[in-house]
Amino acid sequence: MQTFSTRNLGKTVRLIFIGLAITIFGMFSHNAYAKTAAEINADANRTLKRFYKEVKGAKELTSSAKALLVMSGVTKAGFFVGGEYGQGVLRIKGKSQGYYNLVAGSYGFTFGGEQMDIIIAFMTEDALREFRKIKGWEVGVDGNVAMIDVGGGKRLDTTSLKDPVVAFVFGAKGLMVDVSLKGAKFTKINK
Repeated sequence: MQTFSTRNLGKTVRLIFIGLAITIFGMFSHNAYAKTAAEINADANRTLKRFYKEVKGAKELTSSAKALLVMSGVTKAGFFVGGEYGQGVLRIKGKSQGYYNLVAGSYGFTFGGEQMDIIIAFMTEDALREFRKIKGWEVGVDGNVAMIDVGGGKRLDTTSLKDPVVAFVFGAKGLMVDVSLKGAKFTKINK
C-alpha cells in the first residue's frame, strides 16, 4: 500500500500553482510573442505618444535622456507564482538601436494579470553603456532603476532627477498587487 506523504503533497501543490501561473500567463500573452520590428516600433510610438500626453514634463525628460527603452504591453500574470514578458525597443536620439525582451519571475502574494507599458530612461552615457554591454541586464543586479511616481496629475521635475536610470510604469489594466522591476531581465533580441 502506498502512502501519500506531506512532502508529496507540497510538491503537488507547487505543481498546481505553477500550472495555474502558466495558464494565466498564457491567457494574457497571446500578443507578446513573435512581434516584428515594425510592430514593436509602432507600439513604442503609441506608448510614447500616450506618455507625453499623460505625464507633465515627459518631453523634457526624454530630451535630456541619453536613451529610452520603451516596452509596450508588458504582460504580468500570476497565481502565487508569476511571470512577466514583453518586447521593446531601445531608442537613442529618437532612432531604434536594438530590440529587447523583458523576462521576470516571482513568487509570493501575486494574483491576477495585467498589461502595462514601461519606459526606462538612461540619463547618463555610463548607464547606457553598461546596459548595452551586459548580455541579460538584470534590474537590481547589473543596475538599479529608480521608479518614478507621476500619478495624480503630478508634474515630472527633471531638475531633481539624479538617478542614472529611471523607470515609468503606466497604463496598467487588470488586478495586480505589486509593480516592481526588481529581478526583471532585459536581453537583446534579433528582429
